[in-house]
Formats: sequence, C-alpha cells, structure tokens
Amino acid sequence: MSTVPYSADTVSFRHVPRMPPVQAFRILLSPGNGRYDVLSVQQELYRTYGPVVRQHGGIMSYVNLLGPEANRMVLSNRRGAFSAEIPWNMIMGKIFTNGLLLRDGADHRHHRVIMQEAFKPGVLRQYASRMNPMIDEGVRNWKNALDRKMFHSYKELTLNVAATIFMGERLGKETAAVNRSFEDMVAAAMSLLRLPFPWLEYGRGLKGRKHFVRFLQKRIAEKRAGDGADMFSRLCHAESAEGGRFTDQEVIDHMVFLMMAAHDTTTSTLTSLTYLLAKHPDWQERLRDESRGLDKAHPDFDDLDSLASLTLAMRETLRLYPPLPLIPRVATEDCEIGGYQIPAKTLVQVSPIFTHRMREWWTEPDRFDPERFAPDRAEHEQHTHLWIPFGAGAHICLGMRFAETQIRLIMHQMLLRYRWSVPEGYVMPVQQAPISKPVDGLPVSLEAIG
Repeated sequence: MSTVPYSADTVSFRHVPRMPPVQAFRILLSPGNGRYDVLSVQQELYRTYGPVVRQHGGIMSYVNLLGPEANRMVLSNRRGAFSAEIPWNMIMGKIFTNGLLLRDGADHRHHRVIMQEAFKPGVLRQYASRMNPMIDEGVRNWKNALDRKMFHSYKELTLNVAATIFMGERLGKETAAVNRSFEDMVAAAMSLLRLPFPWLEYGRGLKGRKHFVRFLQKRIAEKRAGDGADMFSRLCHAESAEGGRFTDQEVIDHMVFLMMAAHDTTTSTLTSLTYLLAKHPDWQERLRDESRGLDKAHPDFDDLDSLASLTLAMRETLRLYPPLPLIPRVATEDCEIGGYQIPAKTLVQVSPIFTHRMREWWTEPDRFDPERFAPDRAEHEQHTHLWIPFGAGAHICLGMRFAETQIRLIMHQMLLRYRWSVPEGYVMPVQQAPISKPVDGLPVSLEAIG
C-alpha cells in the first residue's frame, strides 16, 4: 500500500515542480495567486497521478482527493475523521471569525440548529414575498445597456436583498461601502502574504471586517430590545434548550459570515447563468417562454417548482461554475482513501469543480446541457456525491434553499424584462477561487422587451 506522508516528499508528491524563487515571489505578490485555473491543474494531476495527489500551494502542502467517492468519504465524515474548523480557521479565521463553517462537532450542531429556524419552508415563503418587490425595483432600473457589468449589478441587488431579509433594513447609501468590505474580505481569505498593512490585500480584508463589525455593533442593542423577524433579531433572541443565549460577539460573527454567504455565492451563480444563457439564446428563449407561461411577475415560493427548465439551467450552471471550487478539511486521525494512508493532521481538499467535469461520469462534461438533470437522464444521481455545489454532509450549505429561491426569483424577472447577449466569440474570463466570478464583471448587452 502506498503512503502519502504529511512531512516528506514521496512519489505522489514529486510531480510538482519547484519553481525558481524569483518566479515564486512574483506569484506570491500577484493579484491572482494561482486562483484562476484550479480546474486545469487538477485535471492534469488526476490524468498523471490518479485520485490521490500531494501538491504544494505556496508555503503549504496538501493532498488532493479527487472524485465522488473521495467526496463521500470526506464530506459525509461519519466517524468525525475530518475537521472543517481547522482549515477554514487557517484560511479565513481572522476575516470570518467563528462563522458556522468554522465550527465542528457538537458546537457546530448547536449553532446550526438555532440558525436553521431562519431557513424553513414557511420562512422561505415569507422571504419570497418580501424579496419580489426589491427584485422588481432593482431589475427594472437596469434598463437598456450595451455593456452593463452583470456581476456588479447582481452583487448590489443581492446585498440589498440580504440586508433586508437578514438585517431588516435597506442599506441605501451604505451599499457601496458594505459591498467593498465584503469583496475585500473574500479576497483576503486567499491571501498568501498575511500582513495587516492597509495597502496589502490581507490588510484591506481586515479593514473591511472592522467596518462591517462597527456597522453591526451600532444596531445590536436595538435588535435585542425589539421583536423583529429578521435573522439579526432572531440571533439576538435565540436560546438553547438549556437557556443559553448568544453573546453580542457571537451574534456579530454569525451575521458577518451569513451576509457574505447569502449574497456572494448567489451573485456568482446568477452571473454564470446569465453568461450561459447569453451564449445559448435557444435556452434563454425557452426559459423566457416558461416564465411568460407562469403569468406572474412576482411568483410565490410555491410557484417556483413549476419553472422546471429554469431549475435545470440553474443546476447545470452550478455544475459548470460551482461558486466554491474547493472544500478543505484536515484529517483528525489516520485514515485510508483510494489505497493511500492519510496520516492525522494532513490538510486535504475535495473539489466540486473537478468532480463536476469528470468524463467518467458526465456526458460531454464541458458542454452546457441542462437536460442532463432531467428525470429521464439524471446524470447527477449516478453517485450521491457527484454533484455537490453546496457541499454535503453536516456542513452542507445552510442557505441552499434560500439561494435557489433567490436565483429563480431574480432570473424570472430578468427573463420577462430583458433579452441579453455577449459579442460573438466572447468567453467569460473566470477567477475560480476563492469564489467563482468573472474577472471582467461580465459585460452584456441588455435589450428591454415588452
């Protein structure tokens, strides 16, 4: 049996060339830091070395565990052999401190149970009715444009929606500043040079967190005194079975993470879906006809399942452009995966973006083909962990249903109001990590329709 030790080079590790110091230093200081093409690197590693491959990433080394079976073993985590808290704290602990993703075991379950109350079907129905007017206002105001950058348009809209739903208020003039704070925080999570200087990416992320924490601190006393139904208020009043309550700092930490997760990943998916529908106008028209057939500008939550083609296109978008391309864990005990011994304390990562393009499982995996998710084909059901855009197991995205609801509500109104396109031959340049997004903001031509 082969081994992949954590502290020494082996056959499984020697494939990674050691780049010259000057080149390594240049990459370290570059804005990209190797974030742009995670997929191609992993595909090459898999072709050459198989599903268990050790790799260096800057000053760290880790083991890539590639494919649906590795996803199942790591993410289902039935024995508690893999920690989410350890790697996410390493990556974003100073930025998104004590967020739900940065917790393990009983502590994670305790916090998750309290927060689940905000994502139950009855609550989602209320959210949908509150979101529709905000979406209508935002989408209507975009009007005709030759080069509207959809990533930025969606980000402003989803941030305002998240603020209203989770904080109980519109951001108004503060939208741009809060948006900038979140962009800096997310970028800082991938920084290799982690020094708190304001002119560095990591320093800007720390500053962004401080800005949003101050924003929340000004409001927490009012939320504790009131009886609002928004998430901020719910967290302020939440109690455990034993009568314990969140401290002010715990409430703030959850809100910082929740607000990021509630709009950044949704923005990513909406942008990618808009791009794919611009590149495939036949599908754009199919979805538009379906939305017109609903005969409702503002669908109710229970109407959304009738938008079957939109759901197929959304799922295919999440396959091709999963917002989170990589999911890290640390082994807490010795374990075996793919015939390799993985020692305790090894940093590992599984990869939705790689699994979603595996030729062994998907028909023409690089092609936009929403019908692959239709009941008569159901390619995603070949393995329980083949399609994992929201993760899986105990840490599966808590806001998954909220995100799907918001995406369909926004895209429904987009389809009714606009026809859009990109220039012939245009290919969206994508930064795949830490969250998938277009480098150029995705400029599209919007044409208002009746």
